Formats: sequence, C-alpha cells, structure tokens
Amino acid sequence: MDNPSNIDRSGLDELVPSRYALRVGEIDVLVVSDGVLPIPAPVMAHNVDPAARAAWLEDMFLPPEMLEWPLNVIVVRSGGRTILIDAGLGMDPDLHLPKAGRLVQRLQAAGIDLTSVTDVVLTHMHMDHIGGLLVDGVKERLRPDLRIHVAAAELKFWEAPDFSRASMPEGFPDALRRAAKKFVSEYHSRLRPFDEEHEVAPGVVVRRTGGHTPGHSVVRLASGGDRLTFAGDAVFQVGFDRPDWHNGFEHDPEEAARVRVSLLRELAVTREPLVATHLSFPSVCYVSVAGDVFRCVPAVWDY
Repeated sequence: MDNPSNIDRSGLDELVPSRYALRVGEIDVLVVSDGVLPIPAPVMAHNVDPAARAAWLEDMFLPPEMLEWPLNVIVVRSGGRTILIDAGLGMDPDLHLPKAGRLVQRLQAAGIDLTSVTDVVLTHMHMDHIGGLLVDGVKERLRPDLRIHVAAAELKFWEAPDFSRASMPEGFPDALRRAAKKFVSEYHSRLRPFDEEHEVAPGVVVRRTGGHTPGHSVVRLASGGDRLTFAGDAVFQVGFDRPDWHNGFEHDPEEAARVRVSLLRELAVTREPLVATHLSFPSVCYVSVAGDVFRCVPAVWDY
C-alpha cells in the first residue's frame, strides 16, 4: 500500500471520495467504499412496530421504504503484511444491486495491486463480504501463498446454514448459500481457520464475537497508544440509539444485540475509533453513552 499521503495521486479519482487513509500508531489503514446496497427499510428492524421504525427513519432524514446501506472494507499494512479485511460484494448476484461491487477498481485507483495482498480477514461469509474474491480474474491475480483468515465456527455454519430466525428480502437466502459454497470451493486450500482469536500481523487481531453469524468476528488494531476496531456487521446505523432492534440478516438476533451492546460499551470506555461495514463512508466515529443507549460521534476528517 502506498504512503497514505500519496494515495490520492494515482490519477484515477472520483468526484465522490471512495477511500480514506489514516494511521493507527505504526499501522497504515485505508477505508475503501465498495458502494452501497439498496435494502428494504423493514430489514433494518423487523422486531419493532412499523410506526416506530418509520418515526426513526424520518428523524434520521432517511427514506421510508428503501435504504442504501454503505458497504465498507479496510486495507491494513503492518509488519510487512498487507491485509484486506472483507472483500465487498463482487458481481451482482441477480439481486439488482448495481451500486456495489466496486472494490477491485477502487483498490486499483488507490494504487493497491491485488498481488500485494498477503492476507484476507473475513468478518463473516455473507456475500457482501466475500464476493469481491469471486469476481472473474481476481483469484488468478492473488498470490498463491495468500492466507484467508475466518472463524472455524463460520465455516461450519455455512455447511448447512440455518436462516430460520433471519428476515431477509426475497432471493437473498439462496444467493448467500450460493456465494458461500462457491467461495469455499474455490479458496479451501488458502483458508486458515481460527477458533476464538488470532493475531494476523503485529497489532492486528481478529476475534470471534458470534451473533450476526456464528463465526462473525471483529478486528482490533493496536499500535503504540493508538487503537481502532473494525466491527463488521456487529453495528448498523440504527444500532447506536436502538441497539435492541433486530437486523434481518442476523442469524441469532438476541445474541447479536448482546454483542452489539457489549462492544459499544467497551468502545465508549476505551474511546477508540470505530469503523463498520454499513456505517456511512468512511464510517470512522467514536462511541459515547447516552443514558441507556449510545451516540455515534463522527471523527473529524484528518487532511
């Protein structure tokens, strides 16, 4: 990965920024937008009265029927390793998601060649986190010694996934199954499962949380006195002031809520930055406690 100060000089720029560089001590971090996902609003919270959900959306200046979820990944460089954390959607799986799947071209625009990636960490195996690795031609451009880190519980879950407690839009369950099956088939020799926690590179630790999926994990970065957490799908926008609302893609909604509250409480104490997959790009924010709920405090962009 280029020095963050030089990342915007590739000549392949966009009017709307799609990458944001920061440092965590000696660790280089680049937040990259894979685009946005159009998702029906009820998926945001399927365990609440529709009127309550509609009131929250109105208060947040969001449309009442269809939302556009941001889709972020991060690239981390530490100890001579270049680590891609999640891989975006990839090709549109016949679900009419034309605004996502931009990761490969945006890595190129940032001056990051796929051959430089030494490791991939997957927070979980939903298709919007693995699909970028399934794009035609990507596997052939990745180095043969690439290591893909994913929780063993996640791999086990996708052998026979149970969606009985989820509430997804039509077509998504089958698309998720197909993507996960294809991913394991194509990359099984490069998978490096871990049980609960694994240090991928100096100061880069992936830790299983469960909840959203059985093997859902977060990535904690620490260098010097600096820290940052990439929360994957543990936290959605509504999760700060409505942490008990159930997202339709959660396979164990109650456990996902417990994970969310525990993580947000911890981050409010440590005061470290948070980045998450589906928070508005670049999603770098801090967490504060507001009574029984939480508040997302956006970080000031560091120019």
